Amino acid sequence: MSASAPNPRQHFASDNYAGMCPNAERWFHEANGSGHEPAYGEDRWTQRVSDALRELFQTDCDVYFVFNGTAANSLALASLCQSYHSVICTSVAHVETDECGGPEFFSNGSKLLVAETSSEAARLGKLTPDAVEALVTKRSDIHYPKPKVVSLTQATELGTVYSVDEVRAIAAIAKRRHLKLHMDGARFANAVATLGCHPSDITWRAGVDVLCFGGTKNGLPVGEAVVFFDRALSEDFAYRVKQAGQLASKMRFISAPWLGLLENDTWLANARHANAMAQRLYQALLPVPGVELLHPPQANAVFAKLPPAAITRLRTEGWRFYEFIAGGGCRFMCSWDTRPESVDAFATDLRAACSAAAG
Repeated sequence: MSASAPNPRQHFASDNYAGMCPNAERWFHEANGSGHEPAYGEDRWTQRVSDALRELFQTDCDVYFVFNGTAANSLALASLCQSYHSVICTSVAHVETDECGGPEFFSNGSKLLVAETSSEAARLGKLTPDAVEALVTKRSDIHYPKPKVVSLTQATELGTVYSVDEVRAIAAIAKRRHLKLHMDGARFANAVATLGCHPSDITWRAGVDVLCFGGTKNGLPVGEAVVFFDRALSEDFAYRVKQAGQLASKMRFISAPWLGLLENDTWLANARHANAMAQRLYQALLPVPGVELLHPPQANAVFAKLPPAAITRLRTEGWRFYEFIAGGGCRFMCSWDTRPESVDAFATDLRAACSAAAG
C-alpha cells in the first residue's frame, strides 16, 4: 500500500463501495426509534417519503421502493411490456449487460433490441432518435418482437449525460411510434447536478413515463425508488413487487433514509461532490504520459486506457477499479464521500505506475 494513500483507503471501482451519508443514517435511526410501525409500506415513513418525492418532481406520481436497481429496472420494464414486445436500449445499457436477463425474465420474454454502436453518440453510451427510428422501422411483421419501450440511462454507463433537449427528442420519436419511455436513473442525481435543471425537466416534462431513481449510489444504505409519472402504467405494480420478493416487510428502513437525501437537497449536494471529485481526477490524469482519457467526465466517472503494466502495478498496490466497461478502458468512479486526498493519492500512484511502465 502506498504511503501516500489515506487510511482507510477509498477505492474507485464503484460508488456502491461508499457507506451511508450522515443524513440518511440519521433518518434510518429515527425510523428505528419510532417504535412499532405497520409493515409492508403502510408505515408513516414510506408515506412521508412518497409525498416528498411527489413534491420534488412537482407532480402526482406513483412511488414504489425496491431493494436494488436490477429489480427497479426489470419490474418497471415488465410493467410496460408484454412477452412479445421489445425494449430499445444501447449496447452498454445496464439492462443489457449487467442484469442477468432480469428484464426478460420478469417480462416473460420481452426482447432487448440493441441500437447501433458506430455513431459518436453511441460511443458515448447514448441513444439517438435516429437509432430508435431505425429499430422501430426495421421490420413490422409478426415474426419480429414489437418495439414497445425505449430505455435511457441517465447518467449513462460511460459517464455521459443526456441534455434536456436530447431526452425530449427521443421522447418525441417514442411518442410518435407509440413507445413508452423508461429511464434508468441509477445515477440520476449526478445527471441533474451536471445539467443544473429541475428534476421534472429531465423526466416527465421531457416525456419520461417511468424513472428508476437511484439512491444506493448516492448515499443510501439500500433501496431504489420506482417513480411512475404516468400512473396508469403502475396498475398492479405492487403485485409485481410482491411476487418478485421485493416487498420489504420493514419498508420504513428502505424509505426513511430517503428523507435524509431529500432534506435540504442533500441528494444534489452528494452528487455535485462526486462529480467534482471526478473532475479533479480527470484534471490530474490529463498530463500523465501513457494515459489515454476516453472523454471528459460529465458525471462522477472517469474513463481511461492505461498501459497493462500500470494496471497490474496499481492492483498489486491494492487499488480497486473496473476494466470491463468502455471497450478495454478502466473506469474510475467517485462517490459522495470521496475525499480530495484520496483522488490525489490515487493519481500519484497512477503517475508512478505509468512512469514505471514506460521504463
